[in-house]
Amino acid sequence: MRGTQQSEEIEVLEPVKLANFFTVFFSAASVILFGATYALLFAWSRIRNRPRLMPLAYAAYLGLLVSVIVLAFAANLFNNTFWSAIVLLMLFGYLLAPHAIWHLCVGTHAQEPGDAATVTPEPARIQNADQTRV
Repeated sequence: MRGTQQSEEIEVLEPVKLANFFTVFFSAASVILFGATYALLFAWSRIRNRPRLMPLAYAAYLGLLVSVIVLAFAANLFNNTFWSAIVLLMLFGYLLAPHAIWHLCVGTHAQEPGDAATVTPEPARIQNADQTRV
C-alpha cells in the first residue's frame, strides 16, 4: 500500500435511467431532424433569395434548442460542468455555423471584374434558310 495516496475525485456521468430511454432516443432523433431542417431551410432561403423562409429556419432551430435541452436533462449532461459547456457550445456553434459557411461560400465564389466567367458570349445567330439564298 502506498503511504501517500492522493484522493482524486473524478466526475462521472450518471447513467441514463431506463425510464428516460425513450426520451433520450426521441430527443436525439429530434436533434438530427431539426438540425437538418434548420440547415436546409437556411440554405434554401439564401440560395433562392427567399427571405420568408428564414423565420421557418429559425423555428427549426428553436425545435433543435428544445430537443437538445430535453436530451441534456434526460441524459444527465447538466450535472457535469464540462458537458454543460459542450452542450451550450454546440448550440451556439450550430446557430452561427450556417451563417459563417454562407459567407465563406459567397466570398470564395465571388467573381472578380475581368474574370473570364463574367464575360457573356454573344447569342448564336440563327440564319433563316430564305436569307442564305441571296
